[in-house]
This record gives sequence, C-alpha cells and structure tokens, in this order.
Amino acid sequence: MMNFNRTTAQWQELDRDHHTHPFSDPKALGEKGTRVITKAEGSYIWDSDDNKILDGMAGLWCVNVGYGRTELIEAADRQMRQLPYYNSFFQTSNPPQIELSRLLSEVTPEGFNHFFFAGSGSEANDTNVRLVRHYWDIKGQPKKKTFISRHNAYHGSTLAATSLGGMGYMHNMGGEGGSLLPGFEHIGQPFWYLEGGDMTPEEFGLMRAQELETKILELGADSVAAFIAEPIQGAGGVIVPPATYWPEIQRICKKYDILLIADEVICGFGRTGNWFGSETMGIKPDLITMAKGLSSGYLPIAAIGMQDDFFAVLNGGGDINHGYTYSGHPVASAVAIANIHYIRDHNLVEKVREDTGPYLHAGLQHLVDSHPIVGEVRGRGLMAGIQLVKDKASRTTFSGDEDAGTVCRDHCFSNNLIMRGVGQSMIISPPLTISRIEIDELLAKAKICLDATGRDFGLM
Repeated sequence: MMNFNRTTAQWQELDRDHHTHPFSDPKALGEKGTRVITKAEGSYIWDSDDNKILDGMAGLWCVNVGYGRTELIEAADRQMRQLPYYNSFFQTSNPPQIELSRLLSEVTPEGFNHFFFAGSGSEANDTNVRLVRHYWDIKGQPKKKTFISRHNAYHGSTLAATSLGGMGYMHNMGGEGGSLLPGFEHIGQPFWYLEGGDMTPEEFGLMRAQELETKILELGADSVAAFIAEPIQGAGGVIVPPATYWPEIQRICKKYDILLIADEVICGFGRTGNWFGSETMGIKPDLITMAKGLSSGYLPIAAIGMQDDFFAVLNGGGDINHGYTYSGHPVASAVAIANIHYIRDHNLVEKVREDTGPYLHAGLQHLVDSHPIVGEVRGRGLMAGIQLVKDKASRTTFSGDEDAGTVCRDHCFSNNLIMRGVGQSMIISPPLTISRIEIDELLAKAKICLDATGRDFGLM
C-alpha cells in the first residue's frame, strides 16, 4: 500500500534515493530537493506543503481540458473494468481503438483517415521514420532515407527522435554527437527576433525556408525522405515563423518530392485556436504526429495521422513490421475519446480562438509595451513565449551565462506560478479551460516575477 502521509522532507529523501528525473542533474536536484505535487483541479496544482499553484504550462503542454475532469476519469474506470488491455497484434483490435480512429478522422484536417497508435510523441516520431522509409521503399526509391529538421527543434527524446530534433545538448549526451544517428540533417530555425538581423521578418522567413532547398540540393533529392517541423516550435521557445516561411517550405517539398511531416504534439487539439496548428499556419502535411492533448495527458497515448495518398501506398506494400505493446491501448483510447468529446462539447477550440487566446495575448502585449526586459511576445491561441532582453532597441538578449530564463522561472516557483524558462524566454501554455479571471492572475504573477528578474540584473 502507498503511504500518503509522508512529510515533504520524507518524499524528497525517497525521491533522491530512488527516482532519476528526466532532463535534470541528479546530484544538484537531490541537494535542492524536488517539489512534490499531490493533487490538482482545473487550472491549479497543489504541492505537499499545500501551496496552490497556477499551472501556466498545463503539465507539460498537455492538460488541455484541465485537471479533475470526471468525464475522462469515468471513461477510464468503465474501460478498465470491461477490457483493461489487449494488444493490436494477432490481427485483433478493440472498440475504443476503432472508435478513436473514426473520431480522429473527423477532427483532423481533410484527407486524414488512417491512424497508427503509439504511447508517446517520441514513439510516434520514431514511427514516422520507419513508415516514411517503408513508403519510399514500396515506391521503388529506397535511397530516400534522410530526414531534414531544424536546429533547436524538439521531436522527442528516444534515439531516433533526438536525431530528428535539433537540440545540440541532446545530441551530445554521451560525448559529441553521441546521441545523433546518421541520416538526419538540420537547417536554421525561423526565429526572426534572435537571428533575423537587419532583415524584415518576411525576408528572413523566406531565407530560412530556402535553406531547405539548399540542403536538399547538397544531399541530393533522391536521398531525402521528408522534412519534419512543428507548425510553431514549442519547446524551442514558442517560435512562430514569419508569414513567408510555410508557403515556401511547401513549395520546396512539392518541387523535390519530399514528404512533409507536421509535428502536432504541442500544437494539436485546440492549443493554437484551431484543432491543429497546421490549420492555423496554413500547412498541408502528408503526416501529422499527435500526443499530449490527444488525452490531455490523463493517460499516455499518441498517434500518427496519414494522408490518404500516403496510406494508399502502404496499403499495397505488404507487412508493416512495426508496433508497440501499447499501440491503441483500450483504456488510453477510451480516455482520448472522452477528451475529444469534452473539447467539442465545451467549444474549447472556439473559446481559445475567439476569447481567451486574444485576451491572453492582449495582456502580454501590455508587458511588451511597458516592461523593460520584455522584448516581444510570440504565439497563437493559448501558447506564448515572452522574450527576455537587456535592451529592446537593439534586440540584445541575456547571455547563456546570465540565464535570465532560469532566474525568472525560480521567481515563478516562489510565487506559485508555473512558467517554463527556455533559453532567454518564458513559456506559457495553460489549460484550454482557463478563465479570464485566471488569466488575470497569471499575468499579475508573471509581472511580479519579471519585475524581480529585472531587479536581479539591475534593469529596474
């Protein structure tokens, strides 16, 4: 039996002694002590010291419908009692898996009618690698194996997903290039504020998109399988490409017969004010990666959506020798169905697009206009990045050694607000159910933390 009556110090000791955390220095974290989260409701979480904390990150970009939704909890309970598990191997399926596939065909962009299930976004992007290479092999072009992504892109942390992504510190775990597989290439990110120099955003977006064509010609189009990107880079800092970027990317992919994969793990299921970020940014991908908001994080599940033309090739190509023990897990599928119905029934996508998204960004824009260390705010819907700067006029940011993002994040912790520090940006991604009153609270607490950060650096 689990002992729920431990003190915070006892939980921290056990955590230090037995639990290894992702993306953390275990020694430093053990010395500091973890924050132990014990319960949640709506837009809030509570820690073991009973601090009520506004979760401005919806867990890890995922709790779209907020915490404590009985519809999802009861769906899990019913399915657990009826069929807690069965696999998708042995030519079998289960009703929740089938119904979820049908439901996804209704909410995904036009032409997506076939879905392959996995347990996480990382697994789903690994699956993309295998399915895409299988696709080109069936088409008689087996040399088309290379994937192109962007520097500072995040596509997961399995070995293939790490290689798809463009985060150098992940590639170099195990020594320089120690976690980077061959067959993965990277081009520049469309981050105008930090990298655009004297170019207009439109000029910069076009230039960065054309790096894809340069890379394809360098590698040879007959060797390039696909380009993968998030519609808006989430973990990279909520980077919204200039308007010229995506049309040029699509033109290049079509010209050289390169598949386009939209990683919708963060942008999907209403986050940007449409069901999928591809719709928000005007993208027509061949495949889409889904996870996080698919079940609002209540249970692990992910999916790959395939355009009809892509699936038609696989459908005539023999066995797909790939899959996972938990592909289409019946309980996770049942929860995902309940989650999608909740989003629909409560008009959350429309609410984000027409109400809370614009309200959040109007409040954040006030910080740009008034706060000395806020250079710009980026984002769409209920995802935003606040760029921390030393000087607005020259777009001069803090250095990595100064690490203003971590300083500000720690102030947020102290003021019972979860915002994530990414480089020299602060990231916001609250539940889609957040109210205007809660947004006001988020903005007020964010200002307190930004003020404290500015004072720390002598800028206020």
